[in-house]
Amino acid sequence: MDKKKILEDGLLEQYLLGELSHEQEILIQKELNQDDDLRNIFEEIEQEFERIAFENAIPPPENAKKALKSSVESTKENIQIRDITPFKNRNIFKTDRFAVAASLAFLFALSSFWLYNRWQSSEENLNSLQQQTIALRERLMILEQNIEVTTQRYMTINNRNVIPLLLKGNQTLPESRAVAYVNHETKSVLVNSQGLPPLEEDKTYQMWADVDGVMINMGILPADADLIPVKYIDRAESFNITIEPAGGNDHPTVENLISNVLL
Repeated sequence: MDKKKILEDGLLEQYLLGELSHEQEILIQKELNQDDDLRNIFEEIEQEFERIAFENAIPPPENAKKALKSSVESTKENIQIRDITPFKNRNIFKTDRFAVAASLAFLFALSSFWLYNRWQSSEENLNSLQQQTIALRERLMILEQNIEVTTQRYMTINNRNVIPLLLKGNQTLPESRAVAYVNHETKSVLVNSQGLPPLEEDKTYQMWADVDGVMINMGILPADADLIPVKYIDRAESFNITIEPAGGNDHPTVENLISNVLL
């Protein structure tokens, strides 16, 4: 085979990578054995391939190496090893060619395995970030709604038609305080109960309006709450707060009256 044709057609590179037919390999091997100059060129190509392979190898993390090693060892028992007798004149070049190809294949497999793990990790991080973003967005929406409600309520109590009424604690609970904001024009009542001391879990505060001596339920008051809307009662003569069982009561427990104010 002509040396010039071997070089121009890139047959040495194809021989190194195992891309030639069996007959072509025999011819190239014969030329390498007979031509020292051609053999030197082949060795340079071989060294260049090795250099490129190692320079472009991606150092995988230790866990990737362990995983790949475990996978290889687990299949050792299923591999059948044959005793291959090389054909005549086959020398070290063929062995080196297989070593280079095997090294390239191993580096590619190892890098691919590491990149796959990195891709899975990135996808998990992206999903986690998306979930956190959704949760944050929901929290912001709730916060905006709360701010809007609070702003409206503060605008309501600052209305010139609003009458603030202070409900001081009596001898039963002298430290208690609550403020009722009454607007007879809009028929609304807001109560700031932040001054009411906490109660046991089975107790609650309840507000009543006295109309001609009859106590009418206005609603339950949570302790330490800001601007709670309660029912507006026409012709109310006073507001009253009692301590009742959790969930409220149909009728006020008079002995548990803690505060009242005349309108």
